[in-house]
Amino acid sequence: MGGLFGVVSREKCSIDLFYGTDYHSHLGTRRGGMVTLNKEGHFSRSIHNLENSHFRAKFEEELKKFDGNSGIGVISDTDSQPIIFNSHLGKFAVVSVGKINNISQLESEIISKGRNFSELSSGNTNPTELTSILITEGTDFTEGIKNAQDKIKGSSTILVLTKDGVIASRDKYGRTPLIIGKKDGSFAVASETCAFSNLGYEEEHYLGPGEIVLITSEGYTQLSPPGKKLQICSFLWVYYGYPTSSYEKINVDDVRYALGHALGSKDKTELDVSSAIPDSGTCMAIGFASGKKIPYRCAIVKYTPTWPRSFMPSDQSVRDLVAKMKLIPNKSLLREKKIAFCDDSIVRGTQLRDNAQTLLEYGAREIHIRISCPPLVFPCEFMNFSASRSPLELITRRFILEKEGQHNKNLEKYSDSGTPEYHELVEYIRKDLKLSSLQFNSIDDLICSIGLPKESICTHCFDGSSFGG
Repeated sequence: MGGLFGVVSREKCSIDLFYGTDYHSHLGTRRGGMVTLNKEGHFSRSIHNLENSHFRAKFEEELKKFDGNSGIGVISDTDSQPIIFNSHLGKFAVVSVGKINNISQLESEIISKGRNFSELSSGNTNPTELTSILITEGTDFTEGIKNAQDKIKGSSTILVLTKDGVIASRDKYGRTPLIIGKKDGSFAVASETCAFSNLGYEEEHYLGPGEIVLITSEGYTQLSPPGKKLQICSFLWVYYGYPTSSYEKINVDDVRYALGHALGSKDKTELDVSSAIPDSGTCMAIGFASGKKIPYRCAIVKYTPTWPRSFMPSDQSVRDLVAKMKLIPNKSLLREKKIAFCDDSIVRGTQLRDNAQTLLEYGAREIHIRISCPPLVFPCEFMNFSASRSPLELITRRFILEKEGQHNKNLEKYSDSGTPEYHELVEYIRKDLKLSSLQFNSIDDLICSIGLPKESICTHCFDGSSFGG
């Protein structure tokens, strides 16, 4: 995943840029970067590795060097950025989030034209540099960004820092959000609206799919109107988003509460309390308690002083250890209780299996897991969610391989909550994780909880549906 923040101010912008970018730390754990442009046309840039530290700790000592009134920042799970370019369009800097599925093809086309790549990421082409090169194929920034959006298969949301201001472009089908905020003397643009409140910004404009705007300290100008087709990622509300953020003016906490309430109101299981696997399961667990009419209690508590959400190493074995160490069971609430634990999703299942076993060892009578979204059957093709995973790392695909002899056979049957295959899949996961019971929300309840039309929401990872590149 990843998150973007940009600001253009009448005064020095470094404080807003620093904290605004930091408020996207829940979206990425690999790289962080900031760049500003001063009145003399000079860029100041820093990029740091965040795999063993946090954004603020890495950048705080460097704040004095960011002396411009405009800047852009990024939290990334992929490439090192921002990228700074000098071209016929002038000097500019770029940050981006998304996933370019045809990067090899575009790389070959660019090299065949005699152009070069210099910013390799882990030995591979840097997607943000590739995006920058595509932008320079245009006669101006608007044409260049539209060229990039048309050629990229997948998604790419982009901020470009120029002498005239920050140009913001939401990806072609709006899979990732981009919102403009306003306060006296400054305008900002962010992936997450949670970045605005403490910096004094009010939400001003939600960019539409493919929309391009130029942002200055005086306001914003539309350079290209939004397209008509929206496919915003449903997983933003399920997992990625911070509870205080909104996408398409729909609040994350509201959706998670609704997802929990929908599941709880239908649940016939005898349960004592509702609890959560923190953090993304918390809002859902409160909604589940309301729908089920049982108490909500914190049977597991996250140790936030040293295990904030943003710190998750890239090595899977270390990730599993961190996931265990940062969650502390509350033994007094567990003993002899039938507990519904609410969580956002099940990917591999390893962490949840370990959690369930630990909770039983601490005295819980029964562990019942409630998941806010449907089973994940398809790897994400658009936003780098599960980008490094093969389909067989999904617990669903392992069962389908065992049952069908092929992991990609009859997937539509296992995605449909009304089929015997779906119920057999859920029962397999329940047994594999050693749970007393397991329930997922349906796609219909997911769509209803978000409140947008089905055709405007990407549910590809649940049912394989999608359109566009």
